[in-house]
Amino acid sequence: MSNTMQEMQTDIGLVNTIVARSALSFIDGENGVLEYVGYDIDDLARNSTFEETTFLLWNKRLPSRSELAEFTEQIRTNYDLSDRMWDIIVSLPRDASPMHALRTLTSALSLEDPGADDPSEEANARKSLAMLTKMPALIAGFDRHRKGLDLVRPDATISLSENFLYMLNGIKPTERMARAMDICLILHADHGFNASTFASLVTISTLSDMYSAVTTAIGTLKGPLHGGANQVVMIMLQEIEGLDSVEEYVMDKLAKKDKIMGFGHRVYKAYDPRATYLKTFAEGIAEDTGNTELFELSKRIEQIMDREVGSRGIYPNVDFYSATTYFSLGIDLDLFTPLFAMSRVSGWTAHCLEYLEDNRLIRPRCDYVGPHQQEYIAISQR
Repeated sequence: MSNTMQEMQTDIGLVNTIVARSALSFIDGENGVLEYVGYDIDDLARNSTFEETTFLLWNKRLPSRSELAEFTEQIRTNYDLSDRMWDIIVSLPRDASPMHALRTLTSALSLEDPGADDPSEEANARKSLAMLTKMPALIAGFDRHRKGLDLVRPDATISLSENFLYMLNGIKPTERMARAMDICLILHADHGFNASTFASLVTISTLSDMYSAVTTAIGTLKGPLHGGANQVVMIMLQEIEGLDSVEEYVMDKLAKKDKIMGFGHRVYKAYDPRATYLKTFAEGIAEDTGNTELFELSKRIEQIMDREVGSRGIYPNVDFYSATTYFSLGIDLDLFTPLFAMSRVSGWTAHCLEYLEDNRLIRPRCDYVGPHQQEYIAISQR
């Protein structure tokens, strides 16, 4: 073994490896802190909008009133898809997984972009905007297609969150429902070098294109250990027959050392800061939509988990109460992860744009544990 290899440290999963510098999001897992460009996530969830948060991530500063108005107009005028893209949506198999559909449709956006391989900063910003603004139509359009419903074209007079719910359901959401959707998008917009963000950086570091980087990220997000977690939370909640069954259900899971979905996080050893305000808002949405019992189930699970494992730093993460929120908004379970992607595309592209400012090919080494100096045996003797 070479001296260089001997000096390297094996870090399975890159848990203790810093691979790059970033000024986008800061995480203090021990104290439950998440900041976007220095702004506390709870402040942003309470006071900002998804459009303003995206501007913050892409520009590393909050916009002025006129800048936000201009940026919002850019977003709204780019909602719609070409006729060709709408045709592609209705050509997909109706029984396809929404995440497979989203990955394919996002990649397909590059096919009609003559500047798809233009590596300039201006072109990458334009492509980032295109994916951010068109992903709601891709998700809502496919969902209506698979249900045999007429596709709903976007409304350029309303916010991205409100527009998504309108295209999905065919009716305008209430103000509170639209705000709940907006808060979820803000909370999921970025989270350091998580698996999908890192995957996008690996792709963009090769000087591939932004569409490929985001497509890579979508494929990574699909995994149940990453973006698929909130869907599994809802499945768990639906398994519980009622409030009287919660104690037995949770204690049985803990006795078997099964994971209670929506609890614990690779980074946070304190309460997930993204879940703090979302919990409060989830309760209001549940009341508005007749899902109070579902919220009470969630709250009872949290109480039991706090009693049993809270001392070990295992608390609800953002997936736990976002599942309740999405379900209360009438969103199908298998759309939970596509909604995560609809939000996180702002963070993925922000990190890609930032990384390209001082690009270096990401190419880690592996710790080889296989055999050496094996003698080749001719096939006639095997």
